[in-house]
Amino acid sequence: MEAAAAAAERGPAAPGGGGAAPLGPRAVAAVPERLQRREAERRREAERRRQEKAAQAVQEEQSGFFAAAFSRERAAIEALLGPGPGQAEEDAAGQTESLEEAAARLQGLQKLLTDSVRFLAPYEVRQGQEALSRLQAALAARRQQLQPKKRFAFRARRKEAESAPPPAPAGQLPSESAPPAGQLPAEGEGSGPPLCGFSRAEAQTLELGPSELLQRDVLLADLTDCRVLLRGNPNTLRVRDCRGCTVLCGPVSTSVLVDGCSDCLLALACQQLRTHRTRDARIYMQVTSRAMVEDCSGVRFAPYTWSYPGIEGDYESSGLDRGRNNWNLVDDFDWLARDEPSPNWSVIPEQERITQWD
Repeated sequence: MEAAAAAAERGPAAPGGGGAAPLGPRAVAAVPERLQRREAERRREAERRRQEKAAQAVQEEQSGFFAAAFSRERAAIEALLGPGPGQAEEDAAGQTESLEEAAARLQGLQKLLTDSVRFLAPYEVRQGQEALSRLQAALAARRQQLQPKKRFAFRARRKEAESAPPPAPAGQLPSESAPPAGQLPAEGEGSGPPLCGFSRAEAQTLELGPSELLQRDVLLADLTDCRVLLRGNPNTLRVRDCRGCTVLCGPVSTSVLVDGCSDCLLALACQQLRTHRTRDARIYMQVTSRAMVEDCSGVRFAPYTWSYPGIEGDYESSGLDRGRNNWNLVDDFDWLARDEPSPNWSVIPEQERITQWD
């Protein structure tokens, strides 16, 4: 039966028994179907390539527009933050107005970067974030310089021991003087207001409050098995070479740098987060741009949930948009494959996330 069906499909043999037999009706019908499928596949492939080319052109156009707009606004802000040498000191009102304009334009520049991250390359995002951090630092330094100076008054001379400042508590960093106003610090460096924080402490609970933190640069360095509570609004935060620590921090106006840490738990709210040389860390964060990791492994992220009395006021003074949180948008500069997730960071499952911090 099968042989008969095959013979029927092939059709009658050629006369004289020589030459190829003509195709049967089914085979004849199958030829144009195969051609149609191939033609449809070719058209789909051509359309896919056309769409990819169009998307690439749009991305390049958007990236070029962003670069021009960002550069233009950055130059304008730098001009507002750096008064000319001929500007008189008594023009304090004019300088204050310039600073307020610079602050407003800086917020617009931050929004431009945040809205553009979806089509920018990771290195472009990093360059933009670093430029914003330097501008924020310069703005804070200029504001510090323009604060009213104390009036000079004659006072009775005291003994040198009485006039010396009290020593800082064990593990706490002494305040440092601000750098020259308008000077743009390098990546990870502090801004104008004095530096504060803790260093070289072990197995301690360390705390700073709102008055100690307001718009100051905070450094936590060389801490081991410490619990650090920062209730307030710092300008920047740097966490360096800490091991087995818990760091809970209120809203940070600009950037947070976590560098060389291991086995740490951190709760951070900021404009930008940079994580370098860090291993096995859990980070609960609110970030209004994108987080960056480099030379890291075992870093896990979850949304920021820490709270304390007065945090609403700290959010207001920080300028952070509490409704915007890109906690799960992380750029790994050691992993460039876009079609595969990075093995260096992950999301903390909901059932494992901390909800009670006290």
